[in-house]
Amino acid sequence: MELSLRLKTIVGLVDKCNCVADIGTDHGYVPIELIKNNTCIKAIASDINKGPVKKASINIISEDLQEQIDCRLGSGLNTVKVGEAQGVIIAGMGGNLIRDIIEEGLEVFKKCEFAILQPVQNPEVLREYLYKKGYNIIDEELCIDENKFYEIMKIKYDNKVEKVDSIFYEVGKSLIDKKHPLVAQFIKFKISTYNKILGNIKDDTKLAMDRKVDIKVKIQKLEELLKCL
Repeated sequence: MELSLRLKTIVGLVDKCNCVADIGTDHGYVPIELIKNNTCIKAIASDINKGPVKKASINIISEDLQEQIDCRLGSGLNTVKVGEAQGVIIAGMGGNLIRDIIEEGLEVFKKCEFAILQPVQNPEVLREYLYKKGYNIIDEELCIDENKFYEIMKIKYDNKVEKVDSIFYEVGKSLIDKKHPLVAQFIKFKISTYNKILGNIKDDTKLAMDRKVDIKVKIQKLEELLKCL
């Protein structure tokens, strides 16, 4: 079983611990790898849909890991007991959905030692939520897998609200601080994307004009970030 670069990057951020819960597990590849490389002793492979849970179960049995990985069917963190898992992985979903899963499972989430989050859309929504709700973004990673950028966050709840410039909702602050090898390319990609959006705004309504101003400010701030690298 060969993991994609995205999944390898997620696995690489997981701390050694007793148990990790993979929420939205799909094929169960991440929990399988975490057990095989001795990162954790036990794992929970959880999904809201029967199909992914069945696929995960088949893969887990084929690796003879059914004693260490428990497949569970259910929504978000509802399948995990408080204190049962030291780490949580929520990957491959939109930032809004990840935020909602955290909110709905706060009691479980806040007791975890760490969480790995990998939003496929709206990462800026998720980062803003994390900063404003007292989460510490410990580390971030970037990777390119099948010609697409993936942003991966490692966080922990510490009940300390951190005020940051809103541009760091768009680009992870730790990526800038550590001068991640892909961050300049990523920022240029975002600038290009925003310029295309600007070109597609044809209306002259107040809403459209406000949107243009907002995007131009983001582009300016992104260009300033590039100069810091």
